[in-house]
Amino acid sequence: MPRLIVLVTLLLAFARPVTAQPAEASSIVAAERAFAADGLTMGVDGSFLKWSTDDAVMIAGGAPRLAHDILDPAAAFDPAAPSLVWWPNWAGISKSGDLGFTTGGVEVGGARTGHYFTIWKRQPDGSWKWVYDGGVAASAADVPGPGTDPLLLPTSIQESFSPDAAMSEVRAVEAVLAAAVTRDQKEAHLALLAPDGRLYVAPLPPAIGVGAFPAALDAWPRRFEFSAPFGGGSSAAGDMVWTYGRALWTRDETALAGHYVHLWQKRSMGWVLVFAQILADPPPPPPPAAG
Repeated sequence: MPRLIVLVTLLLAFARPVTAQPAEASSIVAAERAFAADGLTMGVDGSFLKWSTDDAVMIAGGAPRLAHDILDPAAAFDPAAPSLVWWPNWAGISKSGDLGFTTGGVEVGGARTGHYFTIWKRQPDGSWKWVYDGGVAASAADVPGPGTDPLLLPTSIQESFSPDAAMSEVRAVEAVLAAAVTRDQKEAHLALLAPDGRLYVAPLPPAIGVGAFPAALDAWPRRFEFSAPFGGGSSAAGDMVWTYGRALWTRDETALAGHYVHLWQKRSMGWVLVFAQILADPPPPPPPAAG
């Protein structure tokens, strides 16, 4: 897809190389582990509220919603409920040290059920809170367990002129991707995925690295319709951007819908997709029984 590659590469006109030491992702990993630990003593609602910003987003019931509109601050911790356990297997941080992510396995009641993905934002007091959290049922059967250290995404050495400039650049790349996936989503994604990126296609295990991408993409439908991003955010350095938006597709002549979530990183060749997942809408409730 030469046109796609050329358009993305042209965005390098905005890149500014930097030489300072990269920020450390260990503080984000520590925040994620503390968040997960609180869930075992405070309950899901309490821990999620404690560790989220006021404008944090979750995709629930087929729509993006503010986490603080979904979660119940009065929910009591139930020690008899099945435990929700999660842990980071992969993490990264922006060059400016103010935006990052973690992702890893999830267990419910001792059974591995999928993978979470969390975007973290550093607060004015230096602490971390999450601004997006969501998960898919990509198999976690074979990923390293809670006691292992996560792998780290290398920090970018590129910047944009401002966070707004970075968002504009990524929106342009998203528009190119949206046009391309209507023809062949596999070719479109392969043109933009970072060689060391990750792709979650439920119920498969995470596709890690360029060698695993083709088979995972074959499990998605051949074509998508992607909206322009509904929201997201950029690091202060403009080297890391996350986005989310609507995704539509057809499988077995049935129209389906969900949301994409993307994480972009600016590199020497331009913006690359380091993480992608699609959260399918839940099925509609069955009609009421007659009578």
